[in-house]
Amino acid sequence: MSESHKRLRGRPRAFTPNPEQTMIQSLDRAMLILKALADQEGLSLTELSDSTGQAPATVYRVLSTFEAHGVVEVDPVRQLWFIGAEAFRIGSAFLGRTSLIERGRPALRELMLATGETANLAIADDGEVVFVSQVETPQPIRAFFKAGTRSAIHASGIGKAIMAHWSDDRLAALVQERGLPAFTAQTLTDVGALAVELRAIRERGWAVDDGEHTAGMRCIAAAVFNEHGEPIGGLSISGPAARIKKARDAELGRAVQLAAEHLTDAIGGRPPRQ
Repeated sequence: MSESHKRLRGRPRAFTPNPEQTMIQSLDRAMLILKALADQEGLSLTELSDSTGQAPATVYRVLSTFEAHGVVEVDPVRQLWFIGAEAFRIGSAFLGRTSLIERGRPALRELMLATGETANLAIADDGEVVFVSQVETPQPIRAFFKAGTRSAIHASGIGKAIMAHWSDDRLAALVQERGLPAFTAQTLTDVGALAVELRAIRERGWAVDDGEHTAGMRCIAAAVFNEHGEPIGGLSISGPAARIKKARDAELGRAVQLAAEHLTDAIGGRPPRQ
């Protein structure tokens, strides 16, 4: 076999997709520590131990190893641990996989200026949406999503815009695996009601999160598609219900839909065949 063929392999020939057999437990625990640290501005050893359920000595060994590689940093005065510059460098490699984030910045700015509301870009990942970029409105009351923030896909405007193009089987698999947990009284927790809404979203081209994740906040979103016509993410605007009123849904929905269509074009994507 040629060297080029050998390099195409991403898994051993005897690979079995069973997490219990393939996961390295110590690395898995270390990743839990890193993820916990990424969710906060700074955590003490005790806080990391409590949040991950691991012994302080174990957490400290992991942190020391990460620190040696520049993945985490410690403030010796406050005794708090932070994500390090090397973690950013490693994470930034993700940006090289797609032009979506780079191309999305102009679309976000234009969408914010056109609507006066905070514009967001998120991608789909493992039954959730991950917010990867945002352009904030200058309005004093506004929505804010830190880059990397995850949200349940069924309680998100972008999530529902993406799900509207899923098959029934894929929707059923998500419900079986994750359920439809409620975040507010408005969250759609019935699979039948969710399916009806997804059909409506597919027909009109945009979705609404009407306080389904955070009470008092509304979001209007549309999906972005890759070259295969598959939904890979979406654009949205978000803000207080007092400004993003239902009477403006059609107007704002069309603005978001146009922005998503332009971004789809910009990354070489195409809308799905109806």
